[in-house]
Amino acid sequence: MWLKVPVEERDEAGKKRLTGGKDQDRGTPQGGVISPLLANLYMNRMLKGWRNTKRGEQFQARVVNYADDFVILSRGKAKEALDWTRKVITRLGLTLNEAKTSIKQARKESFNFLGYTFGPHRYKKDGHWYLGASPSKKAVARIKEKVGDHLVPSNTGTWEEVRDRLNQILRGWSAYFSYGTRTAAYRAVDNYVYQSVRHFLRRRHQVQSRGTRRFSDEVVFGELGVLRLRDVQLNPRS
Repeated sequence: MWLKVPVEERDEAGKKRLTGGKDQDRGTPQGGVISPLLANLYMNRMLKGWRNTKRGEQFQARVVNYADDFVILSRGKAKEALDWTRKVITRLGLTLNEAKTSIKQARKESFNFLGYTFGPHRYKKDGHWYLGASPSKKAVARIKEKVGDHLVPSNTGTWEEVRDRLNQILRGWSAYFSYGTRTAAYRAVDNYVYQSVRHFLRRRHQVQSRGTRRFSDEVVFGELGVLRLRDVQLNPRS
């Protein structure tokens, strides 16, 4: 029953869709109750095989994994590590998601893992390149979607309730994305939050103008108490 139950999720365009269901004969739908347990069971088998056969030493590599998502970091033997992984996954009766599987030169190409983009980053002030990590574009898009879903006309709670829940959403996101280069991502989220809050309050108070004066940046992030992520970055202990 766990394997057959349909799960509602959103695609990259934000549209709702159902995955899984009674006609599914392979895999588990993303978000399914049993998915995390099965992912850990199978990953445990693969990682045990990796350790017992000393593939880390052979491929000069390390495996970093979370649930069923993993990256193999190798010094020059990535192809061999990927070939081994494919064989083991096949023996376990599984298949790799080839659309999300690739070999990257980490010093020259970026890759996404657990919401972060790792790889070369450019320092805007002087243009030099460095290896780092930052919130991925998809992660930024998701927090914007979550903020937008919260600040809708049908949300009729008091402003204090609306604001506190909004700040809770923002604090949770910034707590996870507190590593690496995040100024650009924080600025993008702050701008979106400001525009969304202004439109939300303009509709609620039936303000005919765009509301930029009544609900200015200073008012929204000051008097009205909305959390500004850039302030969190400047004052991480607050």
